[in-house]
Amino acid sequence: MESRGKKPRPRRSFTPEFKAEIVELCQRGDRSIGQVARDFDLTETAVRDWVRQAEVDSGEREGLTSGEREEPARLRRENRRLREDVEILKRATAFFATETR
Repeated sequence: MESRGKKPRPRRSFTPEFKAEIVELCQRGDRSIGQVARDFDLTETAVRDWVRQAEVDSGEREGLTSGEREEPARLRRENRRLREDVEILKRATAFFATETR
């Protein structure tokens, strides 16, 4: 894909408090989502996603809440850690089994 003179924007992370403030600005209705995004040098897509997720979390819209979205990721991390623990225990068991003979 050919670049049109635009440098890719580096990935940034924002605090939940900042996102909540941006969502509040959008929901007040004084400015459009696009205007808020430009004013704070954010992508319009990100701001729309934050507004949509806030509506889901408050029950105004159907979908998975933030907590429901986070749970599978947390469970995958925990599962990975437990698999690593099991692998370490298997190796330790094999080591001690050969040492005690």
